[in-house]
Amino acid sequence: MHIKFAGAAGMVTGSAHVLTLPNGFRILFDCGLVQGKGKHVWDLNNTWYFDPKTIDVMILSHAHIDHSGRIPQLVKDGFDGPIHSTHATRSLCAIMLLDSAKIQERDVEWHNNKLRKKRKKKSSQFRVPLYQSEDVSPAMDKFVGHAYNQWFHIAKNIQVCFKDQGHILGSASVTVKIKEGDKETMFGFTGDIGRPERPILRDPVQMPEVDFLICESTYGDKEHEAPPQQSQTFLSIVKEACCEKKGKLIIPAFSIGRTQEIVYMLDQMENNGLLPKIPVYVDSPLAVNATHIYGTHPECYDNDLNEYMLMDPNPFGFNDLTYIRDVAESKALNTSNKPCIIISSSGMMNAGRVKHHLFNNIEKHNATFLIVGYCSPDTPGGMLRDGIEVIKLFGKQKKVNATVKTMDSFSAHADRKEMKEFLSNQKRVKKIFLVHGVPDRQVKFKAYLEEAGFEKVIIPSLGDEIEL
Repeated sequence: MHIKFAGAAGMVTGSAHVLTLPNGFRILFDCGLVQGKGKHVWDLNNTWYFDPKTIDVMILSHAHIDHSGRIPQLVKDGFDGPIHSTHATRSLCAIMLLDSAKIQERDVEWHNNKLRKKRKKKSSQFRVPLYQSEDVSPAMDKFVGHAYNQWFHIAKNIQVCFKDQGHILGSASVTVKIKEGDKETMFGFTGDIGRPERPILRDPVQMPEVDFLICESTYGDKEHEAPPQQSQTFLSIVKEACCEKKGKLIIPAFSIGRTQEIVYMLDQMENNGLLPKIPVYVDSPLAVNATHIYGTHPECYDNDLNEYMLMDPNPFGFNDLTYIRDVAESKALNTSNKPCIIISSSGMMNAGRVKHHLFNNIEKHNATFLIVGYCSPDTPGGMLRDGIEVIKLFGKQKKVNATVKTMDSFSAHADRKEMKEFLSNQKRVKKIFLVHGVPDRQVKFKAYLEEAGFEKVIIPSLGDEIEL
């Protein structure tokens, strides 16, 4: 039995791992896009570290694009097996993969038009999308939805169980039970570990004990701000940006999870009379659709949200909140100088409508950008986090005059202490493989886990194949 790390090894995005059993049966865990910009990202997303035709079954931990975004490409390139996920993950993928296809189509069109303007006509320089909108439906046909805490067979002697991971709606850890005669091997994949005591979703549930574990490590070197401090800090940023500076507060947020959490927090502030009387816009068609899906999966809600809904049946809506689908309405926000809050995707500001809000507001001294999660270093969000003074957007150099603030406490990823607590029941684990993290953080998290008593912690590189 061996595992091959075909993505998110030594990097945060592009999750993909292939487990090959002694009889040749192959399981793919996740199939995500590498996110960022540059030719190396394009090359990575056009490279398979395995043959899609040889995969027997795929198991998806959750719907985020860095875990699911290459699924239509996988099917287009020959994968013909089932894709197992939770019911909510399947619902989200139906809208997210279609949105991903449209973004790729637009990005490729922009790239090719740029080459045409420069009169570069070598065929090798032009691009085609990884997949298109029509490739999404055949991929969705392969999804099989499952409930949490139920063992199901993916082959004669192989069972799988999803446990609620509390990361986004439908997110799950994956435990695989493999029987070979009298021998039973337990294999685990954490997916992205959520955080306890976060709004909307239930707390992460510990996995069964396993022999081998693939574990995320995104925030392996730090601890997040506590929730009460987060709410106070967020409100102070709102007041400073919109009331004192009388400008826009622009929040780049992933359409799934982060947007709903921010809206829910604003809804609570509104009900408690704390939120200033300013308009709030959610400017993302995907976020609008995702929020609707959140409303159809109450099985994922925590008790606090269920109790809150007895008082406020719509936790994702209040009088000053407007959801925007129309492009013209989105463009109108760029010409308005009135104080407001704009929540728009994508979270790394490398695509979507928020990139246009960045372009139109980054040079304004009274504008504020609040980054509420991890951004790849080579994305606009990552560059702003690192303090860049001039940023190139749509081919133009823009001076960073706006205020840039960060709040990692909004992250849906567990910090190092929360991850250690999640792993505390793993007494039989022989090897832990750290993925989904940048190398310096992984090194620190490896040392942190070893201090906690875990003996064999391994940091694989992309393409590594390790015998178990």
